[in-house]
Amino acid sequence: MKRSAAAVIGGATAAVAAGRYLLAREALSAVARDLRSPVLPYVAAPSSRRSMLVTRAFTRLPTPAGDGVTVTESRVGETAVRVVITAPAGGGTSRPAVMWIHSGGFVVGSPQLERFITGQIARELGATVVSPDYRLAPEHAVPAALDDCMATLRWMRTNADRLGIDADRIVVGGASAGGGLAATVAQRSLDEGCPLRGQALAYPMLDDRSVLRADHGGRGRFVWTPASNRFGWTAYLGHPPDTSEAPAYAAAARRSELSGLAPAWIGVGQLDLLHDDCVSYAERLESSGVPCELITVPGMYHAADAIAARALSMQTFCASMLNFMRARLS
Repeated sequence: MKRSAAAVIGGATAAVAAGRYLLAREALSAVARDLRSPVLPYVAAPSSRRSMLVTRAFTRLPTPAGDGVTVTESRVGETAVRVVITAPAGGGTSRPAVMWIHSGGFVVGSPQLERFITGQIARELGATVVSPDYRLAPEHAVPAALDDCMATLRWMRTNADRLGIDADRIVVGGASAGGGLAATVAQRSLDEGCPLRGQALAYPMLDDRSVLRADHGGRGRFVWTPASNRFGWTAYLGHPPDTSEAPAYAAAARRSELSGLAPAWIGVGQLDLLHDDCVSYAERLESSGVPCELITVPGMYHAADAIAARALSMQTFCASMLNFMRARLS
């Protein structure tokens, strides 16, 4: 009796999935128990144009912001950047503000996908959170995303009264590519004479030269892999990373002078491909006189706080970031 094409394809898919899980089993043993998931071996950031396009569709979907907040939108700047504004319900004036920059390796992602974190920030800090839907690579290479973020920050300052915020109490934050952009926003804001209260960087993409590293020490097995890293940075820069001089503000770690920057919080997992870049940047900030709280979590992979949000270690991780923001905005 002949098997149907669907059965053949289904069997082959199951075999591939089983094989992938077996290959990942050894790597999974290094992951903290509360962060392990059966789906983890199959969660990967885009590493090709095809996977990028598929992921883009998914990352345009909204997550719930939760109770106690309002969500509105506006358009800002010459490129009419869409911004999502999450504010505590009930209004108010002179509230602190956070510009939260979404993740996605510079090539995918959206503010609405991260409503779960912007809603939490607004509720717990009583802050208005503005998140720009910045232009994505490779269609828009550097400095498009940063320009959109800076346009958003200037709009926040100019429209502080309308937004009910205190223009002198703004923290910038983000995760992954958003964390990298937040770090360069902090740098450019300082250079333009408008320093921020703080910068909260969750496993940020800080250095394009990480692509050139051959030995990753066993890191980067899950979610953000060496292939994802190369694809994201190549798309953002418009060419494969190398050791030649990069455009200004293209990668935060390329900046030689870090003194005067806003106090920082940097959080990263010890299994994250970006671990060493984060530790190095934190050490450089401290040696330059910039207060920096560095949190490294054993057994944590890239974006584990989103994948295993209910894990106690991830709740502690997020609470640490929120406590930093709260202190800087007080």
